[in-house]
Amino acid sequence: MIGPGRIARSFARDLKLTDSGRIVAVGSRSQERADAFADEFDVPHRHDSYEALVADSEVDVVYVATPHPAHYPNASLALEQGKAVLVEKAFTMNAHEARDLVSRARSKRLFLMEAMWTRFLPHIAEIRRLVADGALGEIQTVIADHGRWFPKDPGLRTLAPELGGGALLDLGVYPVSFASMVLGAPDRIVSLVDPAFTGVDGQTSMMFGYPNGAHALLSCSCLALSPIRAAIVGTEARIEVAADFFAPTSFDLIARDGTRRHFEPPHEGRGLRHQADEVARCLQEGLVESPSMPLDETISIMETMDAVLAHAR
Repeated sequence: MIGPGRIARSFARDLKLTDSGRIVAVGSRSQERADAFADEFDVPHRHDSYEALVADSEVDVVYVATPHPAHYPNASLALEQGKAVLVEKAFTMNAHEARDLVSRARSKRLFLMEAMWTRFLPHIAEIRRLVADGALGEIQTVIADHGRWFPKDPGLRTLAPELGGGALLDLGVYPVSFASMVLGAPDRIVSLVDPAFTGVDGQTSMMFGYPNGAHALLSCSCLALSPIRAAIVGTEARIEVAADFFAPTSFDLIARDGTRRHFEPPHEGRGLRHQADEVARCLQEGLVESPSMPLDETISIMETMDAVLAHAR
């Protein structure tokens, strides 16, 4: 673990629910924070630098759980030491950094994956199966939102420019990735962005167009709590995903005649365990990237988010 913060703790708790791996080392810029995390999760190796952690011979995979601006340098450190790497989303600050990380991993034949844990959840696996089977007909529209309320504290990671804050990278990556999963990369992007009081993007609305005529209507905000739902609308049926659509939840398949089927796959824990299972499966099979979260798509998602901010009005 690089960065013993909130998301690392959530992942550590979920990792106990699976036999896909165990935490053998934690690295922090503070020995005190590394020790606290190690004591909480019974981690044998505790390091006061990221350099020491990636050099630890007991480590097979490095999980980068630091703020966005640190993802690129931290993942680079791990790759240079020959480690497989799981990088929290958003993968990097921009597409340029993403392309460079992917190039480094591929040149060294090392496993690298964006920790978009949503891709591996049971309800998403079922949604992907239904879409692939043609249950929805021809996809016309994807709709998704992710809005959270944060107090006006300039030190909060989501609001601090120096920590890579902003609604899009922190929250909007979920709707953008969801649309990418269903429709691929857009060929037209229209966006509207208004800043939070710190200057980072506070609220962003996006409309994507695709070569086949489909649309995606997406939004994110760090100014207010939104429904945090998603829908996939096809010519024969639609899927409506309950809140929080990116976490373990349920969904309905609604046919054009109004017939409704409810899906609520069983799950245990927060949902982060499934990405650990995917990393372990890929490594056991000798894969250097995940077929469910391929690196070219991660780059495409970063390119899309770059374009959203570049085209903002």
